[in-house]
Amino acid sequence: MAPSRIVQRGQLHPPNLAIGRARALLLFIGLAVLAACSSHPVTPLALEDIPPLQWQGRSLTTEFALTQAPSPDLLAIDPQMVDFVKRYTGDAVNGRQRLMSLHQAISGAGALDLQYDPFADGSAIETFHRGNANCLSYTHLFVALAREAGLDASYQWQEVRPRWNRNGERVVVGMHVSTLVKLRRGEQFVVDIDPLPTREITDSHKISDREALALHHNNVAMDALANENLEVAWAQGLRALELSPDNASLWANLGAIYRFAGQHAQAEHSYLYALQLDQRTYSAMTNLVILYGLDGREEEQQYWLGRVERYREANPYYHASLGEQAGEEGEWNVALRHYDQALELNPDDSHILFARGLVHQQLGQFGLASDDIKRAIERATLNSDIRSYQQALEEVHKERLAGV
Repeated sequence: MAPSRIVQRGQLHPPNLAIGRARALLLFIGLAVLAACSSHPVTPLALEDIPPLQWQGRSLTTEFALTQAPSPDLLAIDPQMVDFVKRYTGDAVNGRQRLMSLHQAISGAGALDLQYDPFADGSAIETFHRGNANCLSYTHLFVALAREAGLDASYQWQEVRPRWNRNGERVVVGMHVSTLVKLRRGEQFVVDIDPLPTREITDSHKISDREALALHHNNVAMDALANENLEVAWAQGLRALELSPDNASLWANLGAIYRFAGQHAQAEHSYLYALQLDQRTYSAMTNLVILYGLDGREEEQQYWLGRVERYREANPYYHASLGEQAGEEGEWNVALRHYDQALELNPDDSHILFARGLVHQQLGQFGLASDDIKRAIERATLNSDIRSYQQALEEVHKERLAGV
């Protein structure tokens, strides 16, 4: 794992999403069952009208469930944390110094020395005193302490580039949360306990404290579902939905809870509503394929299999993943074809441009390699990426002059 770090951003990428641990999301809605191919919209229900979960002979209503899932104050701090901020930032003369001092105090070996643990959920207070964190709990802590230090700190959702294998099956899809700190003169910094390579981030945007709280409840819900504790999963999933009702992934996740309980009609409605909110909700598509397979609804299953395939073929990162796999196997001409397809779909992605440039370099096509890497430099937004691309461009020029 890379150490916690601060990254300065030239500009932000557009919208996306994040969670403390990369995982699939879930959620549910409604009574009416519509055919998968129907053009009629799925009508959402008010939270109080969501049908109960039928589990182990009990009928768990929304009203009951919400009493079982109170929301913690994730950003509360105690006197010891106030003293911590004063001790390590009190002498700083400007915002940049306060930010750097606070980061060093939290993650450096001499002070709090916070350690990464992918399973360490919790509030800012819990994280501070426990000494370990995942990306979401670290962000709770950093946002809370940064605000105490007078910094403009907020949550940032980062969408992780999906991965596919050679069979076209999506094998990794992640979401990630970090801290966004804005200083005067337009400077922006991203603070992260488990920083992702920039090539893995396809999108990012600021989210509210309320949305971050919904992600906390979702994490608890997904852990409970994994442990087959449906009562907790149901309560936490509903609380997440109450906080962020327009999050399509949460609706897909609640659908998974229904499916596990055997309530397939409600699960179907949840998945369809997730897709109505965001037609790119891949987890809802694939869950519909599974659901219709279980129910023997072959026509509808084939329809959604087709939707999944069309989504995949229209996604530049699908083709980039195949290009990366081919490159790892030394199949450079195959890799080039995949990167060509990826750039037809997204011609301005600096990371894909750079990757194709490296493929041209491997093929001895130094002019084309140079062109791609120059375009990647023009489109890059992080200084670290620009420096890396410039170094690679120098290597291409050296090989070209050497006649390699």
